Amino acid sequence: MTKALRLLAILLTAIAMIAGWAHLLALPNKIGLDRDDYLIVQQIYRGWALLGIVVICALLATAALAVLQRGSGAAFYFTLGATLCIALNLVVFFSFTFPANQATQNWTVLPQGWEALRRRWEYSHAAGAILTFIALAMLASSLIFGRR
Repeated sequence: MTKALRLLAILLTAIAMIAGWAHLLALPNKIGLDRDDYLIVQQIYRGWALLGIVVICALLATAALAVLQRGSGAAFYFTLGATLCIALNLVVFFSFTFPANQATQNWTVLPQGWEALRRRWEYSHAAGAILTFIALAMLASSLIFGRR
């Protein structure tokens, strides 16, 4: 059961990381776009909210794995660290990304001060991408360094 859960946690975290890295890699090309171009480009993300399900599932799988690995030394600590990184990714999302989505009606309108919302949105996704990468690295490390 632990092996299957470990595989599930790794796969879900890797899938969750894909969207974040897409945002991170697009950031340099998008951050300087003018108002009209940015509004058009943001429409490519319609439907991406469903990836939130993957992030939640990655969090649950990783947390369950951490519980099963209690007392396993390094494997437990790496898995716990991965769980905390995924949870922190969600904190960043709901603190910065989601409010920007709400203020712009999912980037269908740009209110006054939209540039600040864009920075918040873009950089919060970048932070989430890095946190998810660290989580994946910690899960991999739990395999390597957690062996007895």
